[in-house]
Amino acid sequence: MSEFPLPYNSTDLHGRVALVTGASSGLGARFAEVLASQGAAVVLAARRKDRLEALADKIRAAGGRAMAVQMDATDADSMIAAVAAAEDAFGTVDILINNAGMPDAQRAHKMSLELVDNVLGVNLRGPWILSCEVARRLIAAGKPGRIVNISSVAHFRYDGSGAALYAVTKTAIARMTEALSVEWAPYGINVNAIAPGMFVSEMTDGMFERMGGNPAPHLARQRVPVPEQMDSTLLYLVAPASECVTGAVIRIDDGQSSAVRLRK
Repeated sequence: MSEFPLPYNSTDLHGRVALVTGASSGLGARFAEVLASQGAAVVLAARRKDRLEALADKIRAAGGRAMAVQMDATDADSMIAAVAAAEDAFGTVDILINNAGMPDAQRAHKMSLELVDNVLGVNLRGPWILSCEVARRLIAAGKPGRIVNISSVAHFRYDGSGAALYAVTKTAIARMTEALSVEWAPYGINVNAIAPGMFVSEMTDGMFERMGGNPAPHLARQRVPVPEQMDSTLLYLVAPASECVTGAVIRIDDGQSSAVRLRK
């Protein structure tokens, strides 16, 4: 008789502790709510503490467990302190969602050195430091864990319209995912990535404004997806049933990578 139920697809996260960065809005806020809805104790990390507190209150009102931690994704001490605060409150963090990120929206030769440093810091250095800190504590505790990094379809395709450094950092995140998955496989720590296309968020609100409106008519399916449509992929990567999946980079772009929209 198999030890696995039919089907083996539980998303029960009771007893798990999740740290979500960039949780004050957009995808990060949605990710935090989804994890809490499945029983995980969720630590919300970002710079805007007021927004984090409001989201933590919302999660608690729905019966979940949550706390807000102010964190600067460019400050190593701040990130390490966030992991420590999470562990003090709920126990060892065994789910890390590296969601915090920033666009550059500029051509490479026009970027200031300050902007270069900030984009590299938030999009690459921050996830690296957090991943290593969480893994270090999991290994010391002898516990398995799940790390999900947020890459982008910019890792697969860049059209030269601006944000070259953003694309470079998202490729680096994909490679970091693959490399760390190998290094930490013996410890039961799975490292995977989601590479979203354009989704509705604060980041895309600014993009739509610069483009003069929602670009959906030009996309293959004439729509821009919403964060809720990423729930199933997130839960798949952190749930028990995906225990054999590590080093994967899953693209979710609703067909946006199609070069042309076919006419009906």
